[in-house]
Amino acid sequence: MKSAIKVIKEQVENFYLIRRLSLFELKSQNKNNYLGMLWEILNPLIQILIYWFVFSTLRARAPIEMGETVIPFFSWLMAAFFLWIFFYQATIQGSKSIYTRIRILSKMNFPMSVIPSFVIFSQFYVHIAMLVLTMIILQFMGFTISIYYLQLIYFIFAALCLLLAISLITSTLSTIIRDFHMLLNSVLRMLLYLSGVLWPLSLLEDFPDLVSIMKLNPLYYLIEGYRSAFFGLEWYFITHWGYTLYFWGLVMFLLIIGASLHVRFRKHFIDYL
Repeated sequence: MKSAIKVIKEQVENFYLIRRLSLFELKSQNKNNYLGMLWEILNPLIQILIYWFVFSTLRARAPIEMGETVIPFFSWLMAAFFLWIFFYQATIQGSKSIYTRIRILSKMNFPMSVIPSFVIFSQFYVHIAMLVLTMIILQFMGFTISIYYLQLIYFIFAALCLLLAISLITSTLSTIIRDFHMLLNSVLRMLLYLSGVLWPLSLLEDFPDLVSIMKLNPLYYLIEGYRSAFFGLEWYFITHWGYTLYFWGLVMFLLIIGASLHVRFRKHFIDYL
């Protein structure tokens, strides 16, 4: 617990530095491209257009029922797809954030727990841009802005906390065991199909135990929260208060584990290069 408090304190004290480094990270990744940072938006847009072409023309999907609201499949998909892109990119980049920068950053005067944070934040700016774009598109699809949009602030914060907790674990393990990063990449690709991003878990209603296990995935909580906000369905984090308690309990558990691993090994990271 002491390690978790220490890491949280480091994030708060160095928040200004995290923001500056995250912007530098975003610019440096695209400095050799003619379109620069515009590619950070174009790439996910191209992916969602491919899904639109497949699921709206070649293999059209039936609308999804959420409560009493019937939602076109593409709208339902888009409401969660950019969250998935954010989660995937931030997790992958966060997992290799330390061992790819340790030689340079170990000579600088700030705690190493800041490294995964500014990498996550560099993806956060792209996510905000994609959220704005999603809001605009949904307006033309008949889903107007409602007061339920306010809960997006909560779910964005929840996503950042989850990503920080996960990245503290993965960045430490990836530095010690390089094969872990490859394993993580494979697991995340599998999660795309197990998190309710591409298809509703209600299709497995004949297997209630399996659905219950799949809902233990904290990403599912965020996905359903985003959709509830975009489609004005409910205050998801209040209506499903038990799930909310589970989510934050899991985040705290992962943060304690991640912070303990990070604090224990960060003095020795340079030895694993």
